Amino acid sequence: MEPITIYKGRAAALDRKNVDTDQIIPKQFLKRIERSGFGEFLFYNWRFDETGKKRPDFELNQPHNQNTSILIAGENFGCGSSREHAPWSLKDYGFDIIIAPSYADIFKSNCMKNGMVPIALTQTEVNYLMERVSAPDYELTIDLPNQTLKDGQGFETSFEIHPYWKEMLVKGWDEISITLQYDKEISAYESQKKAVSSI
Repeated sequence: MEPITIYKGRAAALDRKNVDTDQIIPKQFLKRIERSGFGEFLFYNWRFDETGKKRPDFELNQPHNQNTSILIAGENFGCGSSREHAPWSLKDYGFDIIIAPSYADIFKSNCMKNGMVPIALTQTEVNYLMERVSAPDYELTIDLPNQTLKDGQGFETSFEIHPYWKEMLVKGWDEISITLQYDKEISAYESQKKAVSSI
């Protein structure tokens, strides 16, 4: 995974509460086992009509929300089933940062396992950001090591993240990378085990 330290990007607002994983990536698109290729199906039933044409009134289809990499959403984002395809589709679409008042626990964990930063802010702070993201050249800066978020227009806040996940994201590690940190110890153990079994 790519390390995340100081991150700058434009944001899109999805002002909806209790967005569940089936709304994020509908079940009919879960046939692939690779992590890529799901972005085109993100929020499919909201983004497209029955004929496959984009719905102009859906938030992510509006011009000011194009080429954004930060998603601002309502409370309890990612509820529903535990499918890991939900963060896969968000990541593949281009989102690296999610901002919301609260998340479903499993979804939040799955985001961090896949190199995304789910940031929890107060409802007041989320409302502030949602009101401003449509302005031209409005950009957010996330400083993950110092756990701060600011917009360059006077707004700045801090956020919480578990030290374990913070280290993983800052260093660009996944769970396999953590295991590989103990490669010497694992090799020594395997060699010792092999020597014992040959006696």
